Amino acid sequence: MVREIVRDPLVLGRKSEPAGKEDMQTVRDLLDTLAANSDRCVGMAANMIGVHKTILVAAVGGKAVAMINPKITDKSKDTYDTEEGCLSLDGVRPVKRYKFITVEYLDHRFKKKKQTFRDFEAQIIQHEIDHFSGRII
Repeated sequence: MVREIVRDPLVLGRKSEPAGKEDMQTVRDLLDTLAANSDRCVGMAANMIGVHKTILVAAVGGKAVAMINPKITDKSKDTYDTEEGCLSLDGVRPVKRYKFITVEYLDHRFKKKKQTFRDFEAQIIQHEIDHFSGRII
């Protein structure tokens, strides 16, 4: 189901809790909502639809990938400065991002995955993981 995007900073500022199999509807809702906003969005965290669980979806390799309870386990020493926007906010803001990250997560079937992401895909995932701690760009 396509959900409304949350823009309230008090809601977005709350920390997220680990997700479980009972949160699969949130995964489906995130995928649907990302697809409905694909013309202006490449990633989404669950708190953007009002659910405080550590679930994100991101455009990776030309398709939407769900990551449940993702954790960055390695990152490059090199960082770069860029600007990002967010559906939950107006405008863009400056941020610093790692050039590559390695992430461990559960996929939509709750299978363990470990994957390295580079450049823009890494940037998307870092942005969404920031949402879990209530950090807003």
